[in-house]
Amino acid sequence: MSFKFTNSIKNKFNNMSLTVKIRLYFAFILFIFCCAFIVIFIKQFQYNKEFNQIIKNATAASSFSIDFKKDIDYKMNQIIFNEMPFDDVYKEIDEADAIAEELIITARSKECKDRALAIQKYLKNLRTHVHNVEENIASNGLYDDRIKILETKIYIITSLIHNTIMEYTYYITIELENFRNGMHSNMVTSFEIITVIVAAIAAGALFISLIISESITKPIKQLGMITHQVAKGDLSVRSDIKNGAEVKVLSDSLNIMIEKLSNLIETVKNEQISLREAEFKLLQEQINPHFLYNTLDTIIWLSEANKSHAVIDMVTSLSSYFRASLSKGKSVVTLNDEVLHVSSYLSIQKLRYGDILEYEIDIPDSLGKCSIPKITLQPLVENALYHGIKNKRGKGRIQISGKMQDELLVLTVEDDGMGMKPERLQEVMEGISGNDESNKNFFGLYNVNKRIQLYYGTQFGISLESAYGEGTRATVCIPFSTEQELPDANIGGERVLLRNGGCF
Repeated sequence: MSFKFTNSIKNKFNNMSLTVKIRLYFAFILFIFCCAFIVIFIKQFQYNKEFNQIIKNATAASSFSIDFKKDIDYKMNQIIFNEMPFDDVYKEIDEADAIAEELIITARSKECKDRALAIQKYLKNLRTHVHNVEENIASNGLYDDRIKILETKIYIITSLIHNTIMEYTYYITIELENFRNGMHSNMVTSFEIITVIVAAIAAGALFISLIISESITKPIKQLGMITHQVAKGDLSVRSDIKNGAEVKVLSDSLNIMIEKLSNLIETVKNEQISLREAEFKLLQEQINPHFLYNTLDTIIWLSEANKSHAVIDMVTSLSSYFRASLSKGKSVVTLNDEVLHVSSYLSIQKLRYGDILEYEIDIPDSLGKCSIPKITLQPLVENALYHGIKNKRGKGRIQISGKMQDELLVLTVEDDGMGMKPERLQEVMEGISGNDESNKNFFGLYNVNKRIQLYYGTQFGISLESAYGEGTRATVCIPFSTEQELPDANIGGERVLLRNGGCF
């Protein structure tokens, strides 16, 4: 029930006009001032509480003076006549000294502080004379000496402490009265000033809200008309609002947005053209006349050698190769189809280079339905064969594997061919990852990398690892997906398939 009520209030607020919202805003300002008003009253209450606490301290100081003199005089008499312990006397002097220290700290006037300091000084002297009595008793001194110290020293000092604390009480009473009068005067003055300010702000806020709401709603309506035209597809319109700082910023931002939207649409068109051109060029590369000529020449040679089974295998592989290349015009195929394409290619090359080529495809069946841009693996395999295996003396091996890693599909094509030196590897990586497709040496790899980045973003693509004399590993990294068709391109952050990490 409360959830529905909250949604109802929220919907009503969202459906309110801007004018009503602004008026509510100023009502909120008034509420803030009322809260501030309450805070002031609370603070005043705290001042009064502090004042009462000071009064309480002054009262405690007054009772301290009476009790202290009476207790010290009595206890010293008991000690001298009955030779009782001095612990209670020293304890009371320590407590009195702590009270005096507190009075010094909290004193608000010079008179009060001077009296508190005098009390502390008298307490020090009192401790000294009490100690003298204690030493006299401990050394079995004359009884008359103790009485003399008691009557001429201790009684006089306790009287001085009593008189001084009474003076302290007198001055703090005057000070507290002045404090109370000042606080009362400040409270009345503050209340009058705040009342005037709040009244003025309330009146001004209501008046200004009418002006501001009118100055905003009018240009907002104009912006609404422009956005309505943009929604219809007219990107030639522009906002021309000059008045109102905030609305002008909104108007300029709208113009910038329309301009960027227009440029973005144009960029998408250009990238779509680039993507289709890359796919077309890569498809043309698959129907390479030299590859077709060499394959047909091998078929003729096998036929002349009466190797009919080999001829059948090669023709079947060639048919599967071109069928997979065309893939009914699809841009994206399943990983199973891509594996069929590359295995057909390797079967053909195995018949041609049987004495130097071995290969293995190790991709789990669970990944077979993954979506992948078509003709992704074959250029990597072709690169491994012609630039790795053929340049190596003796038999070479190509290993194709795939796995899932952090919600990414990772495919690798690894050969044990000649490999590349670091400077050559750097040159190849720059060639396939740059924006210049004129370098024919890296045309196949460049187009594969370019298409992957157009589909998924620049975090993804091809990475190469190579060691001279040991071999090369090409890795393709793309987001895992089982969709049958990918978006046309990743332009301006529109595709939300980019993830942390990637191949590069």
